[in-house]
Amino acid sequence: MNIDELIANVKKKIKKNINIDNILIEDKTFLHKNHSGHESNKFHLKISIESDELKRLNKIESNKKIYKILDKELKNHIHSLQILIN
Repeated sequence: MNIDELIANVKKKIKKNINIDNILIEDKTFLHKNHSGHESNKFHLKISIESDELKRLNKIESNKKIYKILDKELKNHIHSLQILIN
């Protein structure tokens, strides 16, 4: 899976499962290219979400919800995930 397909898939899954006002997903893989644990087929994503639903949850609960939705992607295509909730 390439990065554009992954971003589209992540965005679609989050929108389907969480009531959001806005979402921005950025590829931050370039920041980790020289790290010893870097795998060329795994990506580092930064997700910024505006969601009243997630803001009502504490940070751990909201992150768990997102991780559960993206379970398959995290196992196969995502090495690192940064989540910002506004």
